[in-house]
Amino acid sequence: MDDRRNNREVVTVLFLCLLWYVVSSSSNVVGKMLLSEFPYPLTVTMVQLTSITLYSGPFFNLWGVRRYSSNITWSYYLRLIVPLALGKFLANVFSHVSIWKVPVSYAHTVKATMPLFTVALSRIILREQQTWKVYLSLVPIVGGVAIATLTELSFNMIGLISALASTMAFSLQNIYSKKVLHDTGIHHLRLLHVLGRLALLMFSPIWAVYDLYSLIYEPMLKPSTETSYYILGLLFLDGILNWFQNIIAFSVLSIVTPLTYAVASASKRIFVIAVTLLVLGNPVTWLNIFGMTMAIFGVLCYNNAKYNQRLEKQKETILPKYYNSTQNGTSSSFMVNGFASKQHQLLAI
Repeated sequence: MDDRRNNREVVTVLFLCLLWYVVSSSSNVVGKMLLSEFPYPLTVTMVQLTSITLYSGPFFNLWGVRRYSSNITWSYYLRLIVPLALGKFLANVFSHVSIWKVPVSYAHTVKATMPLFTVALSRIILREQQTWKVYLSLVPIVGGVAIATLTELSFNMIGLISALASTMAFSLQNIYSKKVLHDTGIHHLRLLHVLGRLALLMFSPIWAVYDLYSLIYEPMLKPSTETSYYILGLLFLDGILNWFQNIIAFSVLSIVTPLTYAVASASKRIFVIAVTLLVLGNPVTWLNIFGMTMAIFGVLCYNNAKYNQRLEKQKETILPKYYNSTQNGTSSSFMVNGFASKQHQLLAI
């Protein structure tokens, strides 16, 4: 029964990851097409947040997703939920600016620096120290992104800074989303709905100040122009794809370890880069491709180093129990087998 359940979980994760890759690639292609004709990243973000707000409630109720408890204190809400909504908004806006200013493949190469931000933020926020292997794995990431930057034919400084800012915001969001899910017991999809709705309410005034006036008097959005229907169609499709992508990403994050999520995210990045290069056809050099490959390889090395670090910590927490049990007359072979079982479970995840 355990083997069947584990096999089911593995198949579920693989299916979700494959679906995540396809939807994310489609979303990036549509987003690039949209921003090339409609250079309003703040409006694109607001449309995506509106999609999350409008579609999530009825869909989750129909799907039977449990409602979250209302016993979350206001202090906790202000301390974690509101900053999470802020991070989600900023991450999306900066991500759209980067895709608007630079090719999607380069933007995702820069986002491969997420482990660098994760290590730095974990050190600052959680006071967490890493092994030398983890720090060493950051070298090819930084080197690969540097090579890709120096050889990027369509380089733009605003695009680079926006991609880095988006990556840092997503790193913070991943760290605190896991914490909120653990502390409150809220369903991961309900958390997505809460963050999307809160971000929409918080930043609607900012959108009205910066984009609304321009949109009212923008010729391309008037009904008489042919491009208006094309742009509106892309906006609707982009909102749907982003909503679906968020559902899949939060689902994967909720059922796997942060390390497994990081591996899946790195693999998704490879898939997105390959698809966008093929579909959008932006010019690249072989040295540029080498830099992208080097950065992604560094991410995989980082994930492996973090996995080994976690296994070492697991040993340190289990071995003292083994010694205590041995002193109490418990069979040492039983404890060793139990430890091996835990390792097997980690490997299966």
